[in-house]
Amino acid sequence: MKKIGIFSLLLFSTAFGVFAQTEGPMPMKPEMTEIWDPEVSVVTPGATPLDAPSDAIVLFDGVDLGREWTNSNGGKPEWKVEDGCVTVEKGTGIIKTKRVFEDFQLHIEWRSPSEVIGTSQGRGNSGIFLQERYEVQVLDNFDNRTYRNGQAGSIYKQQAPLVNACKAPGEWQTYDIIYTAPRFNEDGTYFTQPTVTVLHNGVLVQNNTKMRGPTEYIGIPEYSIKKHGPGCIMLQDHGNPVSFRNIWIREL
Repeated sequence: MKKIGIFSLLLFSTAFGVFAQTEGPMPMKPEMTEIWDPEVSVVTPGATPLDAPSDAIVLFDGVDLGREWTNSNGGKPEWKVEDGCVTVEKGTGIIKTKRVFEDFQLHIEWRSPSEVIGTSQGRGNSGIFLQERYEVQVLDNFDNRTYRNGQAGSIYKQQAPLVNACKAPGEWQTYDIIYTAPRFNEDGTYFTQPTVTVLHNGVLVQNNTKMRGPTEYIGIPEYSIKKHGPGCIMLQDHGNPVSFRNIWIREL
């Protein structure tokens, strides 16, 4: 009886093992990979792709520049506001937002003068500085050659645009910029670099581009890296009467 009992136990164990291997893991069901909470926030889009969505901060509405912008000293901006846009007044210096930002989606429309004066960098030149440091170049590059890492849609002096998507002088153009601010190591070096994606007139010209450092006219960007927090959006006075309108931003 003892031998029969041992044999029966071995037979049962073997059968159970075979059964377990045959059955395998529990089959997946559709609901096992469905995530319900937290619910996705609702944002109401603008009436057109150019209009600000419901969660955007309108930085310039075509009328009141002083509500969101200052000059370089924190005073009243001196650029000219007329016909729903703001135009660089030569010699008055940059303007910058009163608010500071890190990660964001920025929409801005710009127009170079219809009267063509100058060539290369002397034609419709301005710039959009992200966190006051990293410049997306504004320039009239319609039938106007310049150095490739300094033309419209470039990360100035760092990364050329993928293509030249410029419209003719005097026509309104759009930039849609998605920006991720850098994070830093304790020693002030980048832990993650600042990255930017830019669509120029709906055409991708910068695709998740990693910036080497702050914009420099002369010198190497890496040499001027300094640990920093949130910063302003800054528009450049480069001596050309470039106009801007419909500026809004979404913090990410």
